[in-house]
Amino acid sequence: MDIQLIDTGFFHADGGAMFGAIPKTAWSRRYPSDGQNGCILAMRSLLVRDGKGKVVLVDNGAGDKHLKQLGYYRFFDLADLGEALQKSGVACEEVTDVVFTHLHFDHCGYTTRKEMLPDGKSRYGMAFPNATHWVSRTQWENFLHPNALEAGSYFIENMQAVSDHGKLRLIECDTELCFGIQLRLFDGHTPGQIAPYITTPARTYVFAGDVIPLAASVSPAWISAYDTWPVISYNEKIRMLEEVASERQALIFCHDAYTRCCTVKKVNDFFKTDQKIPL
Repeated sequence: MDIQLIDTGFFHADGGAMFGAIPKTAWSRRYPSDGQNGCILAMRSLLVRDGKGKVVLVDNGAGDKHLKQLGYYRFFDLADLGEALQKSGVACEEVTDVVFTHLHFDHCGYTTRKEMLPDGKSRYGMAFPNATHWVSRTQWENFLHPNALEAGSYFIENMQAVSDHGKLRLIECDTELCFGIQLRLFDGHTPGQIAPYITTPARTYVFAGDVIPLAASVSPAWISAYDTWPVISYNEKIRMLEEVASERQALIFCHDAYTRCCTVKKVNDFFKTDQKIPL
């Protein structure tokens, strides 16, 4: 099982939004911000090759379709994911599975790319035309009929071609994608978020998505204002962290610009980051 992390770019999110009710005097000791209170966040993808034909991509960043519309996030150092995969020896056509933690713009924007047609018109086609695209059913329904707080984070053109080509796979419960890769469901930040668990001979890696987006978010009560159901987020974080700590699993952070992966330890009733794991 070969695991590789790819940073597709970075953006700025308001620190107050990222840490919700936690005062800046507390969170600023764990995560830096600039003069505009902006925290740099990564858009991190995970590439997994199981050695038996599966080439799995988890999340794919914001792409380039909506950058002007989302300019207040101040994107920078954006990478073309297709080129990054090519450097790793993978063509987009060779990707067998794309897993979405959820469908907010910063996790699925590269799913479709602009294609020019012979008549000079353009359309959005699939970036990974041979892949099965995994989403939870509840997240898909939320994407199609979003609540008022999430509507601005969803763009139908990111996923329409996948649905039109019959490449969408909806799951309703924890599901095994293949041997060694399990997809588990967590709520809170958004309904039906998928957290992939990748088991290698050395350890299990958990791509936590926005269940635990930053190393600073390991504290269960440190919940982002972007989370639509914060009490559920709190309980779901504890559910994930209890196993991560007891089983010595490694957490992969999708948004932390400074810490990619680490283990977690439980001290009395508190969870703390422990050993950084190089990936």
